[in-house]
Amino acid sequence: MICPACGHLNLPGSDWCDWCQFGLMAVDLPTPTDRVDRSLMLDPVVVLAPHPPVTIPESGTLGDAVDTMIAEKVGAVLVTDADGKLVGILTERDFLTKVAGFPHYRQLPLRPFMTAAPEVVSALDPIASALGKMASGGYRHLPVVEEGKPIGSISVRGILSHIVSLCRE
Repeated sequence: MICPACGHLNLPGSDWCDWCQFGLMAVDLPTPTDRVDRSLMLDPVVVLAPHPPVTIPESGTLGDAVDTMIAEKVGAVLVTDADGKLVGILTERDFLTKVAGFPHYRQLPLRPFMTAAPEVVSALDPIASALGKMASGGYRHLPVVEEGKPIGSISVRGILSHIVSLCRE
């Protein structure tokens, strides 16, 4: 990185110029180049209009979870404790990878099959942060929480729809 104060060539990622000690941290921040970049980097998750949370108590069964997912037409349910705090998530993928093959699965408790302490975002986190968590973890759904309680959920499909709408403008 070239120091804007003295012109010295520094190693990429340097926090300070080796020559003049000018702070390079703020200079090295990525800047949006178009409408999509700007939205992903600067817009909060709330602009995606997160879906209302579809929750199920941690004491529920897999049968309760699948019935809720079908009734609500969602690919994931958020698992909450007695205080309404998020303790896990159970997704379609969990059913395919962890539950398929279990006879009489409907009566089984959901806790052993859910993903405990899932990655979450707040409504004010940048969309890029949510997308990064989804990409690195291989998630298609991400709970949106406030003070540990689910206030919604977002999906890769929702982010993709947002990006497509920006490209149409």
